[in-house]
Parts: sequence; structure tokens; C-alpha cells
Amino acid sequence: MIAKMKSFVADESGATAIEYGLIAALISVAAILAMQTMGTSLSGIFGTVSTKLTGASSGAGTGGTGGTGGTGGTGG
Repeated sequence: MIAKMKSFVADESGATAIEYGLIAALISVAAILAMQTMGTSLSGIFGTVSTKLTGASSGAGTGGTGGTGGTGGTGG
């Protein structure tokens, strides 16, 4: 009986599994926090791009000096 108790106290396989579990949990929490921060940044960036594209497309059909004709070419 004493030998079994000594063997039980000396056995560290359960402690190793718990350590790996804690490391995995810590990595998961860090990944979640990083993804949330990155998601907020990306949302802001896409919002800015959307606003600028909307502004550019609404002003595209009004006046301007473009199109065909003009003074380009290869003549001389």
C-alpha cells in the first residue's frame, strides 16, 4: 500500500497534461484577442474605403473633361 502511495505521489503524467491544457488555453485566449482587435481595425478600413468609393462613384457622372476626342495621337 505504501509503495502504491509513493508511486501515486511520484507520478507526474497528470500534471504534464494539465500544463499542456493551460498552455493551449492561454494560446487560444491570445488568438481570440488578436482576432477581435484585427477585426475592429479591418472594419474601420473597409468603412473608409466604402465611403471613398461611394463619393468617387457619385461624382463620376457629373461634368469633367474626359472621354473621346482631344489632342492626343502620334501625328507630327
